[in-house]
Amino acid sequence: MDEKRNAVFTICVLSSILLFFTLADLFHGDRLYSETENRVLASRPEFSAAALLSGDYTSDYETYVTDQFVGRDKWIDIKTKTDLFLGKRTINGVYLGADDYLIERHLPQEYPPSEAEEKLELLRALTDRWDAAVMLIPTADNILTDKLPACAPYYDETPLLESASEIAGERGYVDVFSALCRHRGEEIYYRTDHHWTSLGAYYGYLAWAQTMGEEPFAYDPAGMETAAGDFQGTLQSRLNLKWPADSILYFPETMEVTPQITYDGTRDSQSYYEESHLDTKNKYGFFLDGNHGLTQIDTGYDRDKTLIVLKDSYGNCLIPLLAPHYGRILALDLRYYNGRLFPLLEQYAAEGDTDVLVVYNCVHFLEDFLYY
Repeated sequence: MDEKRNAVFTICVLSSILLFFTLADLFHGDRLYSETENRVLASRPEFSAAALLSGDYTSDYETYVTDQFVGRDKWIDIKTKTDLFLGKRTINGVYLGADDYLIERHLPQEYPPSEAEEKLELLRALTDRWDAAVMLIPTADNILTDKLPACAPYYDETPLLESASEIAGERGYVDVFSALCRHRGEEIYYRTDHHWTSLGAYYGYLAWAQTMGEEPFAYDPAGMETAAGDFQGTLQSRLNLKWPADSILYFPETMEVTPQITYDGTRDSQSYYEESHLDTKNKYGFFLDGNHGLTQIDTGYDRDKTLIVLKDSYGNCLIPLLAPHYGRILALDLRYYNGRLFPLLEQYAAEGDTDVLVVYNCVHFLEDFLYY
């Protein structure tokens, strides 16, 4: 009788807990955005018989429930602390590296050769038509290998970079990998975020100038100024724990000439830097106001040339460094740009001397490089 009573009691307790969270989820309003994780959360999927039969509905609903679970941030915090207590060095897709570096994990099986071949063919079509320069930026796990946990697996980006080099040619391929390797002991990546720092972008800029035969502008890394000293980036958000903060630095020389910037044809600015983002979780949005499909820049420099940059967010802190070489810069984030690419390139090429530059980190290139 005692065993039956205990079993019934256990079932009642578990059922009560499940009922409580089910009701809480039903009456708790969905959140559109997670400030902690700096991302849009999944919304409730629309039901249809076709989606149910294909399995898409159940998959989407599982993602929705995971994102909208009551007390989600607190549960992430508890799980992370438990994993740390158990001595785990990989939590929620993030390596806990040496010297307080959080490094995003990219596993080899996540990036099959067929995916690389597809994106490289798109790159080939672009470079064949427009003689575009190519800057593929390695992710931190490929450069800061000494910071990774022992025997930690990572996707080797070297074959991808070699293929991109063959496509772009000696005069079009910017060897960012070698440039960053030479400075791997410096703070070229954030500790709490997946982006490169302004210093990393500076070394990428020098590699670009050397490849393009341009005289580098006289930026002074020792004179960089601090925009924020309390940056907790996207990788810290995955852990949802306090972590030693990063500083966001920028080159004051980029403010010597006032640009005229238009974002998505709707909002104007006269600075490469938007200080309003420094009061939010997404402090990296300080550079070029975060992600926009189309950013048009009149640099203010007396140059006849135009630069069209096809970029991910790594390009945001690089573009201000490129400004002195061009009178006009057009930046397209293909994840958000809905227009057709080649007609746009033809339009600007017809208006004068135009360069095309591809700036992506290697993983974003595999995941997001797509144009119509």
